[in-house]
Amino acid sequence: MILVTGATGNVGAELVQALAGGTEPVRALVRDPAKVTLPAGVEAVSGNLTAPESLAPALDGVRAVFLLPGYPGVAQAAAKAGVEHIVQLSGVSAATRNARNAVTRYMMASEQEVTDYSAAWTILRPCAFASNALRWLPQLRAGDAVRVPFPTVRTAILDAFDLAAVAVQAFADPLLRGEILWPTGPESLLPADQIAILGEVLGRELTCIGLSDEEARADMLRTTPVEYVDAFFEFYVDGVIDESIVRPTVEQITGRAPRTFRQWAEIHADAFRQDGTDQ
Repeated sequence: MILVTGATGNVGAELVQALAGGTEPVRALVRDPAKVTLPAGVEAVSGNLTAPESLAPALDGVRAVFLLPGYPGVAQAAAKAGVEHIVQLSGVSAATRNARNAVTRYMMASEQEVTDYSAAWTILRPCAFASNALRWLPQLRAGDAVRVPFPTVRTAILDAFDLAAVAVQAFADPLLRGEILWPTGPESLLPADQIAILGEVLGRELTCIGLSDEEARADMLRTTPVEYVDAFFEFYVDGVIDESIVRPTVEQITGRAPRTFRQWAEIHADAFRQDGTDQ
């Protein structure tokens, strides 16, 4: 049995789909099993990652777990329940070992706990996700101009579909135990490149408007705690991390090239064509 946490999120949903119908049964951890639709054969169980002591029923009979970062005590609870292998989602900033950075701190803590308690582990440090483009939906519903922070920062954007494929192999291949994997997409793009591609896919003339650092900070502080805003500025303004590097990880592990941002946009185009009203 494989347990997938965050089973309805961008990564978890792709992983559940990829594992469904495989050689091992799949259990999806969700808040309310009655409100989710999962692939045939996947068992939905309720659970709260912020309360590790409540996860015993979800962990019963589980061999391996896909674990989201930022939930202290869950890896320890999984080990206590007899879980043999944890595939831990993390991020590239964990490698900086800068505990003063709020994002890095919880990534590091998640990695430390899984390596301390799990009998076997694999850590995934992906770069930025293609699905981050969905945050532009409100602006695209309002018009054809998209305002973006950090306009000069390139990222080797990764489709969660490819991250899920790497995780599937991590569960299956004993040689990937004890490894830290760095999946990326196949190309390094600026925000303006992404918006241009998205415009071509949607048949719209989209314009990318780069925000100054001052504008970006003010905009982000409306919805994000200051310590996380500071973390992102350290990443992308101070240049503490470099997500522009294209790595061969996905192809080496899965045997095929990762999807491009254009492919991701074509697959998810309908999400951008919604006008936000009920049909």
